[in-house]
Amino acid sequence: MAKQKKFNILEHELVPEHEIVPPEEAVKILKELGIAPHQLPWIRVTDPVARAIGAKPGDVIRIRRKSPTSGETIAYRYVVGY
Repeated sequence: MAKQKKFNILEHELVPEHEIVPPEEAVKILKELGIAPHQLPWIRVTDPVARAIGAKPGDVIRIRRKSPTSGETIAYRYVVGY
């Protein structure tokens, strides 16, 4: 059987840029928003993108979406373990 090449999900054109927010910056962002981390939308640690960037439960992820009509949009997700 031929060995399959690993697919990097981050290189797919439909997957927006994801990055782990440094803890100090996450605290500032959450303070500005006036929320606790668990109040952000969740992303599971088993999500393919979370796995690809090495996210761990408790991390905050920044997602940058680019659109020709609305420019750049930033969203945040809280990584959960299940």
